[in-house]
Amino acid sequence: MPKIISKNLISGGLIICLSLIFSSPVLAQDTGGTYKFKDQSGLGTAANVAGYDIGTSATSLETVVSRVIYTLLSLVGLLFLGLVIYGSYTWMTAEGNEEKVKKATSIIISALIGLIITLSAYVLSYFLISYFWQ
Repeated sequence: MPKIISKNLISGGLIICLSLIFSSPVLAQDTGGTYKFKDQSGLGTAANVAGYDIGTSATSLETVVSRVIYTLLSLVGLLFLGLVIYGSYTWMTAEGNEEKVKKATSIIISALIGLIITLSAYVLSYFLISYFWQ
């Protein structure tokens, strides 16, 4: 497969992922009319039980920091997942070429090591935030 097609596939996949990530808050907005979906459906009660504060817009510094950390670590995890998929694709299209197989193997191993480090950071930040800020 030519490099142009591969780059187009990666670019298209990235655009689709980003559009899905950023479109979900828009689709979940309340219209503010006479029909309050969160009150009528019981989702507001479920969110309050789960610990989400729907009624107030003020958030604490700890909440903002923890959300930023979790979001960044999630994006880095998605990046490493994409690298594993790219390395696997490179390996599948190597057609017996030893250099491409070695390149694909090194990409996959590096991505897995990065993914392990990212997951470790995620777990560590989760325990630190839950221990010190609650």
